[in-house]
Order: sequence, then structure tokens, then C-alpha cells
Amino acid sequence: MMSSNLNQMFLALAPWMDAFFRFCVGAALVPYALRASFGFFKNTGMPVGDLRGTAEYLERFGWRPGMFWAVASTINNLVCGALLAVGLFTRFAALGCALLLILSACHHLRKDGYFANQNGFEHYALWAICCMYFVVHGGGPFSLDRVLGLSI
Repeated sequence: MMSSNLNQMFLALAPWMDAFFRFCVGAALVPYALRASFGFFKNTGMPVGDLRGTAEYLERFGWRPGMFWAVASTINNLVCGALLAVGLFTRFAALGCALLLILSACHHLRKDGYFANQNGFEHYALWAICCMYFVVHGGGPFSLDRVLGLSI
């Protein structure tokens, strides 16, 4: 009897948890672009603070052309991160985020190793997996996709 009540409670909470998770994943990506490309959050460990500096930084580590990757990363984190957070065009936004994060994970595996505390694969791969969840599941019942009747 108690197991059935717990299951019902968890089933009722699942859409709320999905919405919270989606918001957290999307919203967490936005500050990366603000910090790297627009100079927000000074003294937080990022060696650059504008788009040109981000492009030069990326060039040094083999991401050529650096300006392309700087712009792509900035747009991806700002736009796709925000869209994911609110659940608008969720699958497309999540796919954009996941693809860039997978590329970053592979790059950091070669450059920095596995562990997140060394800026390695683990951090980027985990975020990519989180984004892939929303590629598969979509925005859920508490998303702008649902409000607007978008079935994508």
C-alpha cells in the first residue's frame, strides 16, 4: 500500500522535476558565454573577457578558425541555453548544446584528461548527457513548447 502511494507521488512530481532539471541545465550554460565573451563575472578563472580574446584562446588550443568557434559557442550557450531553460524549441536547443559539449568533452579529454577538477572530459560529458536527455524527452508539460502547441 505504501509503495503504491510513493509511486503515485513520484509520478506526480516527475513533470515538475523535469521542468526544474531542464531550467537548471539551460540556465547553467548562459553564464559561460557571458563570462567568456562579454566579461561578466570577473576574477572567476577565465583568462579572457571578450569575443576576440575567446577566439584567440580557442585558436591556441586548435579550434580553428577561432572566431567561428567563439561565435558558435557564445550563441549556443546564450541562445540555446536560454531556450532550453524555458523549454522553447527544446529538442533543437538541447541538440545544439549537446553537440558543442560533446566536442568540448573530446577536446578536454585529449588536453586535460578525465577529471573535472582538471578541466577534463568529465564536466563537459556530464553536461552533454544532461542535454541529450532533453533531445529525447523534449520540454515536457511545463514548457513553452507545450504552451504554444509545438510538437517538436
